[in-house]
Amino acid sequence: DAGLVFIGPSAEAIDAMGNKAAAKAMMEDANVPTIPGFRGDQSDGALTDASINIGLPVMVKAAAGGGGRGMRRVEDAAELNRSIKAARSEALNAFGNGELIIEKALDGARHVEVQVFADQHGNTVHLGERDCSVQRRHQKLIEESPSPAVDEALRERMGTAAINAAKAVNYQGAGTVEFLLDANGEFYFLEMNTR
Repeated sequence: DAGLVFIGPSAEAIDAMGNKAAAKAMMEDANVPTIPGFRGDQSDGALTDASINIGLPVMVKAAAGGGGRGMRRVEDAAELNRSIKAARSEALNAFGNGELIIEKALDGARHVEVQVFADQHGNTVHLGERDCSVQRRHQKLIEESPSPAVDEALRERMGTAAINAAKAVNYQGAGTVEFLLDANGEFYFLEMNTR
């Protein structure tokens, strides 16, 4: 109303990327690869059944979460119910939202992020990747750029996916699209940090 221009992403883009379940749905529509998983019915039974159908091990994650809060790795079906309840409780306390998603656990995956920049005219570019696999308690300790696990062809594929992710939410400004990269060279959208 005052004629000021906010520099950075719109509130709509921030909101769209703020919920992992909604963000994954948008990324699937934009043909950005996502980790096989489940989002939907929040009953303990539905989440347990989905976990079994996906195949253990799985990650139980807070849809509104980040930084490892509200996240549990489950390898044994006997631990599912307890892990779902614990993740939901932690998510509710930390984020005010107990919604959960289930994702297939990717063993040995690398955490690779792609920096994107977008302007108000629909132009979006990526500036390559950084490898953030060295972490402690889900917090990055070392960021290495370029990633030693990414060649030119993979860089182009990941960069294109990151651009598609940003365009899917009409992103403006600087942002970080996070991927998990498996040992076979397949990568999957993890989340987008809006800056």
